[in-house]
Amino acid sequence: MVSQHQRMDKSSIIPARALSLDQLCPKLGVWPEIWKVEQSDIVIGQRLVVLIKPFFIDLLQQGLARNTLARHRDHIQMLGGEIIRRRHYDPDLAKQPVEDLLFNLVEDDGGPLIWPRITESAQNAFDATCRKLYRFLIQQKNRK
Repeated sequence: MVSQHQRMDKSSIIPARALSLDQLCPKLGVWPEIWKVEQSDIVIGQRLVVLIKPFFIDLLQQGLARNTLARHRDHIQMLGGEIIRRRHYDPDLAKQPVEDLLFNLVEDDGGPLIWPRITESAQNAFDATCRKLYRFLIQQKNRK
């Protein structure tokens, strides 16, 4: 009897450790410019980038597949844009330090609802990245 399962060619799985942060996020330095609503948002965006860089480095060290890393990268980029957008619509959020803002919008059950709305499956995938980020941030906070 012939097996119905096809074998995956392991050479098609590219180890993530071969990637550097610059390869994973070549435009990370311009994310604050992409996220901004107004010029003052750039400083907030730069602080967000500083906070998420260690998360990306941790992901790279886990040896995740390139597609998985790219998905997490794209979700974190969406998160940054959503944080900046929400600061403009919620005066209380605008007063918070960036670190608090990040912790208030990313929780153990996921991230904020993205606007404009995305599909439920896209929101679920985004939430999975936010949960991973939340666990990382809590772990970092506990180390201090």
